[in-house]
Amino acid sequence: MSVSVTFGDEELAGLAAEAAGRLAAEGVPEALAAGDPGLWGPEAAPEAATRLGWLTLPLTGGQLLPRIGELVERVRAQGLEHVVLAGMGGSSLAPEVITATAELPLTVLDTTDPGQVRRALADRLDRTVLVVASKSGGTVETDGHRRIYEQAFREAGIDPAERIVVVTDPGSPLERVAAEAGYPVVLADPDVGGRYSALSAFGLVPSALAGADVKELLDDAAAVLPLLGRAEGNPGLALGAALGAAAAAGRDKLVLQDDLSEINGLPDWIEQLIAESTGKSGRGILPVVGADPGEAPDELVAGIAADGALTVDGPLGAQFLVWEYATAVAGRLLGIDPFNQPNVAESKENTARLLERDEPPTGTPILVDGPVEVYGEVPGGHTPKDLPEVLTRLLKAVPSRGYLAIMAYLDREAAFDAPYPEGASFEEMTAAWRAADPATLRAELALRTDRPVTFGWGPRFLHSTGQYHKGGPQNGVFLQITGAVEEDVRVPGRPYTLGRLQLAQALGDLGALTGRGRPAVRLHLTDRTTGVKRLLEAAREV
Repeated sequence: MSVSVTFGDEELAGLAAEAAGRLAAEGVPEALAAGDPGLWGPEAAPEAATRLGWLTLPLTGGQLLPRIGELVERVRAQGLEHVVLAGMGGSSLAPEVITATAELPLTVLDTTDPGQVRRALADRLDRTVLVVASKSGGTVETDGHRRIYEQAFREAGIDPAERIVVVTDPGSPLERVAAEAGYPVVLADPDVGGRYSALSAFGLVPSALAGADVKELLDDAAAVLPLLGRAEGNPGLALGAALGAAAAAGRDKLVLQDDLSEINGLPDWIEQLIAESTGKSGRGILPVVGADPGEAPDELVAGIAADGALTVDGPLGAQFLVWEYATAVAGRLLGIDPFNQPNVAESKENTARLLERDEPPTGTPILVDGPVEVYGEVPGGHTPKDLPEVLTRLLKAVPSRGYLAIMAYLDREAAFDAPYPEGASFEEMTAAWRAADPATLRAELALRTDRPVTFGWGPRFLHSTGQYHKGGPQNGVFLQITGAVEEDVRVPGRPYTLGRLQLAQALGDLGALTGRGRPAVRLHLTDRTTGVKRLLEAAREV
């Protein structure tokens, strides 16, 4: 089965057809399918020359299957049923979609929250296999997860070499660590960037260990591959032309819908791919996930097997490849390099500097509303009187073509600990979870503005929309949420705890935003449970 791209918007269909025709006349489909690194200009060519390996992964990925099969057999023989993936961004998002779609359990650690990591550690450690996935081999979060699990395994009398599998690029520091420790290693194609790595070892290894049929993913992608060199009947060209032409015409907020799709969670993966690939040089496409479509003129609604201005339908493996191709095409239309991430390193460098200090420079709150402390300059001049006023003024500060981004450095699983009545129905349990979930704040504030509201878990979003926040258009308003840590986790061999790292990451990114003159306010929850409750109450008072 291939991928189809259909249009429910005549204006968009016209824009896409014109752009696709222009690209075809320039020979772009054939050149891109052949891996021409010059398609994005001479400055981007050196980067692109080492980032186009994803085009052949549907064919070359099969070479990994025997090795992956050996690892799967080994894990099954040991009776290891709890697969934990330590990875960030491109190393975690695709496996999360693959396993969710196949309804297979996978614990993803893309966090520095101590509570979320402790929860994973407490879950069947004696039956756990840990996949440590990092392209660079130096990802600070993943390095911390590996160290913490190594210590936990040893303390439980378990040899880490029997429980840890490494996925990384050849020659990385992580490959050397794995060789010294005796961990099995699967090397990824170094010519594939992280966000384009869904069909590489980063997507395949953890998914296969969790039980997914990764050969089917590759086969479905291989089936659509021949279409990507064509000027006609090319779903990647049609989609990329639509995305790029719409953004160039001002429809640069991509609302992703998947309510009717059998694929579970693909918008989260698309969000990273498009935001990090296009959000630079003051331009870009902002994916909006989990939101209802509005009537804003800068919106473009894309449905995954659901009605929208455009609808993309097809199996998951083929969707991965088509969206990657489309993003590269959109990058050409927008005049940007879709393979670099020039602003991601800034927050990392800020974090490293903050970790070297004796105490993090948290500053003094300008307002305390119960369990919520407010830090920073709230738009509007004078000091706000309470939390509802803070939220009101943030919403009013969003410009006519702008957006509000909520960034929560908290435990994204904590809401499931919320109590509910004995014998409660699933609807009642869901209501209890939503009432304790910081992500509910996005929906509450979205009801009170006609502008897009996005939500990201920190530091996960730093490897995704974080590039767009800093490199994209100067029209974002940012609301950061941090929380007090009651029970921290020390990172073995490092002079900091997870809680300290989490706060440093939050403050480091906040500094990168405010340094660019982008309005940003930090809300700190001195008690996380009551703090979330107060946040949601305040939103309903706006």
